[in-house]
Amino acid sequence: MTDPATPDDTTADARSSPAPDERPLTILIGADTFLPHVNGAARFAERLAAGLVARGHDVHVMAPSDTHRHHGTFTEVIEGEPMTMHRLPAWRWYPHDWLTFVLPFRSKYYARRVLDRVKPDVVHIQSHIVIGRGLTREASKRGIPIIATNHVMAENVLDFTVLPASWTRYAIKLAWQDAARTFAMTRAVTTPTRKAAEFLERTIDIENVIPISCGIQASNYTADLTPRSANRLVFVGRLTTEKQIDVALRAVARLDPALDVTFDIVGKGDQRRNLEELTVELGLADRVTFHGHTTDEQLRGFLTNASLFLIASIAELQSIATMEAMASGLPIVAADAVALPHLVHDGENGYLFEPGNVEELAEKLTTVLTQSPEERLRMQQASLDGVKVHDMQRTLDTFEALYRDQPLPE
Repeated sequence: MTDPATPDDTTADARSSPAPDERPLTILIGADTFLPHVNGAARFAERLAAGLVARGHDVHVMAPSDTHRHHGTFTEVIEGEPMTMHRLPAWRWYPHDWLTFVLPFRSKYYARRVLDRVKPDVVHIQSHIVIGRGLTREASKRGIPIIATNHVMAENVLDFTVLPASWTRYAIKLAWQDAARTFAMTRAVTTPTRKAAEFLERTIDIENVIPISCGIQASNYTADLTPRSANRLVFVGRLTTEKQIDVALRAVARLDPALDVTFDIVGKGDQRRNLEELTVELGLADRVTFHGHTTDEQLRGFLTNASLFLIASIAELQSIATMEAMASGLPIVAADAVALPHLVHDGENGYLFEPGNVEELAEKLTTVLTQSPEERLRMQQASLDGVKVHDMQRTLDTFEALYRDQPLPE
C-alpha cells in the first residue's frame, strides 16, 4: 500500500491555507516496544500516536514486527485510530517471555528506507536503544528535528541479559554513554516525571530534560466511591523481578486473617511461575488470583471494584497503571522509589513504604483496609484530584509544541 499523501502547499491559496504553525504535521515515531508488546512504554507510544492522529496529523510508527517473517508497511488501528505502521524484521529475545528486537546493525538501513518514504516534519524516538538510535543518526544527517523520550531504567533490562553481573554493569555503562551521544542530536529530551528527569540528568550528565506526563484519558475509568463490602487488593503490570511482587505477596501473608483479603494480579511476565509457587508456599493459593493479560474492559472492572492498588516496584519512571488506579478512585500503597512518590502523596491519596520492607508494607495495607469510610472517601477523592494534571490532552498539547518548536504550555 502507499503512504497517505502529504499535503502540497505549493499550489494552495495562501489566504485559505492554515498558518504554517497550525498545518498538520507528518510525524515519525520510532519505538523499540509497541503492540503486541505489553508494557508502559508501549502503551504510551500507542496512546500518543492515536492522539496525534485524532488531531489530524499524519502519523507513522517504526516498530518491531511480532516475528522476523511478518514485516512491511501496513495500516493498523491503534487505540481506535488508523495509522501507518512500518514493521521492521524482528527476532525473539528468548531470555524474555515476549520481547522481539531489531538487529542493531540493520537499524540505520531501516531508518534510511523509512525516512526516504515518509519525509517527516519531525521524528520522535521512544528509546535510544536500537530503532531510536539508528533513526536519530539518520534523521540528524538530514536536518530533521528529533524529540527523544526516555522510558528506560537499568532495572528494566538487567533480568533479560545473559551476561555475568559484572559484564552487565559494564554494558549498561556503555549503553548510557551511547544514549548521551544520541540525545545530543535531539531538539529536546523528555521523560515522564521530574524525578525521572533528575535520574536521567544524573545518569548521563545531561541538562534541561523536560518532564511530560505519559497521560491517560481519565474519563475511560470508573470510580466507585461507596464503602467496600470486601477487602480486594489489585496490582496491574508485568510480572518481572523489578516489580517486586514477591514483596507484595509476603506482606499479604502477614495481614490479619480476619481482614479476609484477596489479591488480584493482572498481567503476565517471566516471573509468573515463580510467583505462583511462592503463593502456594505462603499459604495464599485461595486468596491470590493470577489473571494474566486481560481486555481493557476487564482491567477497568478490577480497578473499579478493588479496595486499593498495591505496587512494590522499584523501577517506575512514571507508572501508567498507578495513574489508571487513581482515575478509578483507589487509594494507593506504593514503594517510595523513583517516580512513584510523584503520584502517591503519603497520607493524602495513599501511603508509601520503604522498598522491600515487607513489615512496613503490611502495616500500610492494614491502615488503609481498616480506615473509616470517611477517611477512605477522602483518599479516593485525592486520587481523582491528583490524576487531573495527567490528562492526555495536556500531554498532546506539550508534544505538539515541541514538534513545532513553540513555547510549551504551562
